[in-house]
Amino acid sequence: MILLSKEEIEKLIDPNEMMDQIEEAYRLYGENQFFMPPRPVIEHDNKSLIYMPCYTDEVIGTKILTIFPENSKLGLPSIDGVILLNNAVTGAPEALLDGQSVTAWRTGAVGGVGIRHLSRKDCHTVGVIGAGVQGFHLALYACAARDIHTVYIYNHSDRDLTDFIARLEKAIDNPNTKVVWCKKTEELVKHSDIICTATPSAVPVLPNDKELLRGKCIIAIGSYTPEMREIPDAIWDLTDKVYIELPYACEEAGDLSQPIAEGRLKKEQAVLMSDFLKSDADEDQIAAGTTYFKSVGMALFDICVAQKLLAKSKEKQQ
Repeated sequence: MILLSKEEIEKLIDPNEMMDQIEEAYRLYGENQFFMPPRPVIEHDNKSLIYMPCYTDEVIGTKILTIFPENSKLGLPSIDGVILLNNAVTGAPEALLDGQSVTAWRTGAVGGVGIRHLSRKDCHTVGVIGAGVQGFHLALYACAARDIHTVYIYNHSDRDLTDFIARLEKAIDNPNTKVVWCKKTEELVKHSDIICTATPSAVPVLPNDKELLRGKCIIAIGSYTPEMREIPDAIWDLTDKVYIELPYACEEAGDLSQPIAEGRLKKEQAVLMSDFLKSDADEDQIAAGTTYFKSVGMALFDICVAQKLLAKSKEKQQ
């Protein structure tokens, strides 16, 4: 069995290959070539163990997450985990991958695919709200998907972002791309063609101003419970569609469930990305307006990306 650590995974990562693999996951989803049962959650003593299994014709994968809230007092991540890949024919274990790393890179790739298909090709600026792991990777994928010359960063806390910006600039590795620290979201939105949100906020993190949001490509990643919300009501004055991964997103994410409950959004306005990608829709025409993609993630993404990383690891060892 092959073991892939965070460091080994980072050596294998090619952002464009990862985005291609997410598009492959959308293809499998759209053609129903997968089995993804509900994820069992085992809770005990304020500690949770979550199993996210997924079957395809080529591989069986299970993302195993631990959620230990008290870890923050120890200076450790509250969420950790691994991804186990099994042979689809024999069930034999084939690989164990660092779950944090796969999650970060695949979530960024999901946002990158949204940018690939829902933003104008002449977009050169991206704003990221949330200077955490996901915000970091969203910025990297935005730079891979479009010719970005400026990345704007905003974080709700007063944390010094000097180190974050230095690490991001090093990872982007392009002297023509600069990273700018914004002190207000209005400043970030005004200057950004593409806006990515990656926060656990319970209230919208973008200004509720339709003129500021008009013509933007919005990629919302952070909201993953009905109580969380990143995108303001003004978005519904600008677009009559939201692009999502799976119908359950309308129940799981407050960015969708709340406006549905308030009558601002109807479920039929939510477009599955798998349907959109295989349609003959004019992407340039759609991207010319205001576009909104909301992600909640799914195990199929993890398994497809892990499968690609395993294949690349095997090629490297030959």
